[in-house]
Amino acid sequence: MRYEELADVPCSITRPLVIFGDRWTLLILKYSFAGVRRFNAFQSALGISRSRLRDRLDRLIEHEILVKRPAADGAYEEYRLTEKGHAIYPILMAIRDWGDTYLAPDGPPVHYRHRDCTGEAHTHLTCDTCAAEVTARDITPEPGPGITLDS
Repeated sequence: MRYEELADVPCSITRPLVIFGDRWTLLILKYSFAGVRRFNAFQSALGISRSRLRDRLDRLIEHEILVKRPAADGAYEEYRLTEKGHAIYPILMAIRDWGDTYLAPDGPPVHYRHRDCTGEAHTHLTCDTCAAEVTARDITPEPGPGITLDS
């Protein structure tokens, strides 16, 4: 199966991989949440080629995750997260939690603190009915309305 064909697979884990399936896109999003907004700032932070950066930014704009608009000073254009883009934050934090647990032997390189109480922010998977915290062992996948089953 070709990479582009993944967008047609009826799976809500597979489809986003067409957008987020490479390291550069996730790193662009990481820097977007850190306040990077200008093309040259992304390029400087990432060390990525201009053409590859342009391609990834254009893809994020196409999928309405970023929007490109004039900066407040009018001198530059900037890339800003949309509401759809902000909804990606828990995904990045889940990756960060996993990395802190399994790939940071000396401890987390960055603490993500709640501004109000200074506690550490973490992701948790919960049931929408009983609010219990759940893991993969507690989940039973079932067909949803977006899948067509062969009779």
